[in-house]
Amino acid sequence: MEQDQLAKRNLAIMWFANFFIAGSMTMVMPFLSLYIDTFGNFSEEYVTNWAGWTFAITFLTAIIFSPIWGRIGDKFGRKPILVVMAFGLTVCVFTMGFVDSVIQLFILRLVMGVFAGFISTSQALISTQTPKHISGRVMGTLQTGTVTGTLMGPLIGGSLADWIGFAQAFQIISGALLIAALLVLFALKETRLEAEAEEKQSYSKKEVLLHIVRHPMLLAVLVISMFIQIAHFSVQPILALYVEELNGPANLAFISGIAFSITGLGNLLMTRRWGIIADRVGYDKILILLVFLAGIVYFPGALVTEVWQLVIVRFLLGLTLGGIIPIRMAYIRQAAPIAIQGEVLGYNTSLRFLGNVIGPVMGGVIAGYYGISSVFFVTSALLVASGIALLLTKSKQSDVHDSEDEHIVHGDTVKTTH
Repeated sequence: MEQDQLAKRNLAIMWFANFFIAGSMTMVMPFLSLYIDTFGNFSEEYVTNWAGWTFAITFLTAIIFSPIWGRIGDKFGRKPILVVMAFGLTVCVFTMGFVDSVIQLFILRLVMGVFAGFISTSQALISTQTPKHISGRVMGTLQTGTVTGTLMGPLIGGSLADWIGFAQAFQIISGALLIAALLVLFALKETRLEAEAEEKQSYSKKEVLLHIVRHPMLLAVLVISMFIQIAHFSVQPILALYVEELNGPANLAFISGIAFSITGLGNLLMTRRWGIIADRVGYDKILILLVFLAGIVYFPGALVTEVWQLVIVRFLLGLTLGGIIPIRMAYIRQAAPIAIQGEVLGYNTSLRFLGNVIGPVMGGVIAGYYGISSVFFVTSALLVASGIALLLTKSKQSDVHDSEDEHIVHGDTVKTTH
C-alpha cells in the first residue's frame, strides 16, 4: 500500500512538473520569430529562415542526447537527471531574455536541446513504478499534464509578450521552469517496481539494441513514432496559410489559433480514456486502430471548403492522436524490461524529434510544389501505410508465436510418448 501511495504521489508531482515544462516550452512559440525581428532591420526571408533554424536546432540536439540521458537514468536513477534538465532549461530560457543577436539565441536554443528530454524521462520514471496492467491509464493521466501545458502555453506566452515585452516574457517563463525543477527536487521520491525474476538487472548498449531488433513489434512501434510525428508536423507550418486560403485575412491569427489548439482539446479529452480502453483490449490493437483512424481523419482536411470544417477535422484528429502517445509508452512498458525502459524511451524520443524536424520541411516542400491540400493527402497516406506496417508486423509476430507454441506442444507430446 505504501508503494502504491508513493506511486500516486509521484504521478501527481510529475503531472504538474510536465504541465509547467510543456507550457513553458510552447510559450515562446508565438513570438520567437517576432523576437528575432527585434535584433535588427532584417528582411522577411531572413527572419523566416532563422526562425525555422532556431526552432529546429533544439530538436536536433535532443535527438543525440535523449538515448544518453535514458541510459544514465536506467543506471543511476531518473530524479537527478530530471533536476539537471529542469534547471538547465530554466537557465537557458532566462538567458534568452538578455541576448541581442540571432546567433546568441540560436546557440542557447542548441544548448536547450541537451535538456529537452524532461518529459520523456518523466515518462520513464512513472513507467518503471507502474504495474503493466494499468500502464495505459497511468501514462494517459500523465499525458494530460503535458497536453494541458501545451494548450495553455502559446496563449499565455503571446499575452505575456504583448503585455511586458519579449525579453521580460522569457524571464517570466523561466520562473515556471524553476517551479518544475523545485517540485522534482524537493517533492519527488523515486521508486521503481522490482524487476521480474527472469529479467537481467543491467544491459550493455549492444544488448539493448539487440532486444529492440529481436522484438519486431517493439521496433515497429519505435519507428512508426517518427512517421506519426512527420505526419502531424507536416501540416503545422502551413496551417495558418490554409486558414487564410479558406477564410481570407479577417481575424487570421485568432482563427488560426483555434485551428491549432482544437487538436489539443480533442487530445486532452481522450488521452486517458484511450489508455483505459487499451488496458482492457490490448495496447498493440488500440495503437493500430488509432493510427488508421488518424490517417482516415486527415484525408478530408484536403477537401474542406470552409474553415469550420477544418476545425472539425482538427478536433477529430485530436481525438485519435490523443491515445497514441500514452499507449505507445504503455506498450514499451510491456515489451522492454524495467532495467532498459529509459534507454528505449530515449530512442523513441529521438525518433519523435527527428519526425518533428522532417515533418515541417516535407510539408513546406509538398505545399510549395503541389498546393496545401496535397499535404493532407500525403499525410493521410503516410499514416495509413504506418497502420498497415504495424498490422503486418503484429500478424507476423503472432504467426511466429503460434508456431513456437505448436512446436513446444509437439515436443511435450513426443517426450510423453517416450
